[in-house]
Amino acid sequence: MYKFFIRPILFLIRPENVHHFTFQFLQIISAVPGVKPLLHMLFDFQHPKLERKILGLTFKNPVGLAAGFDKDAKLIDELACFGFGFIEIGTVTPQPQTGNEKPRLFRLSHDQALINRMGFNNEGVLAAVERLKKRSADVLVGGNIGKNKTTLNEQASDDYGYCFEALYPYVDYFVVNVSSPNTPGLRDLQEKEPLKKLLTNVRSLSAAKDQPKPILLKIAPDLSVEQLEDVIQILKETGTDGVIATNTTLSREGLITHDDDVKKIGAGGLSGKPLREKATSIIRYLRSQLGPDYPIIGVGGIITPEDAAEMIQAGADLVQIYTGFVYEGPGCVSRINKVLAGILK
Repeated sequence: MYKFFIRPILFLIRPENVHHFTFQFLQIISAVPGVKPLLHMLFDFQHPKLERKILGLTFKNPVGLAAGFDKDAKLIDELACFGFGFIEIGTVTPQPQTGNEKPRLFRLSHDQALINRMGFNNEGVLAAVERLKKRSADVLVGGNIGKNKTTLNEQASDDYGYCFEALYPYVDYFVVNVSSPNTPGLRDLQEKEPLKKLLTNVRSLSAAKDQPKPILLKIAPDLSVEQLEDVIQILKETGTDGVIATNTTLSREGLITHDDDVKKIGAGGLSGKPLREKATSIIRYLRSQLGPDYPIIGVGGIITPEDAAEMIQAGADLVQIYTGFVYEGPGCVSRINKVLAGILK
């Protein structure tokens, strides 16, 4: 129903406008008595084989919602009805920021892909905290943290530390995001020394707590083998608890969409189906280098249940979706979990 009736109508509207409309619609209908239990009944597939225990946490299933969809923690309770095993908010920054100039989100429908140059638009970490205080769903929540655009890289650790302290009581794990292509200079923090300093700082903040929380690093798919090797070394040296692979790509290789149309869109990170092969190969490489027990969350290009299964088989412990949720609709979480229940032990 979604793909044949609802999606064609939604895709007549600009992507960012659809996003805001969808949020408002979900908030309104979810306030109607009985709607949330109905959504759970329709979309929340559960099976004992789906339960995953990693990072000291118990995930009811391995399918999460990637950061970027619910940046400001506005729909945790509503989105939990669709059967996600975990939801990642953000990227949040210390201070609110409007992000890049609109339009900044584009569909490549023939490729089942999106290009975005949002630029960490969010209402600031404290606004997210106020909403997280009120959530009632028992779904696990991750906090994806970043720096403000105006913060110099030399002071980036202060921004990440501020977000960590603010979110600490309200999320289950943290993700250090240095891999978005849409904040100028951010990916420079993936270089060896800045990254080591940043992760060491966030890890020390967590270690100082009575109950430390897992710290993960989110990496770009555009790293060279040498850069990946540096990242792996830093993950080990800093004791970082896990890695999320991958963020969006700057590459435009292999697209069906005409080159002229892609050039008109301009800069931004590409997500969706064209990213799947690259993201999966990086996960396979990370698993070979990090060993069988190191936590890896796979994200990038998961559209079908078979895509998710391939990523799990490549070495991911958990997976996340975003663009696939846009193209396949709310039923995709259940469909993925049904397939994974057949292959997981």
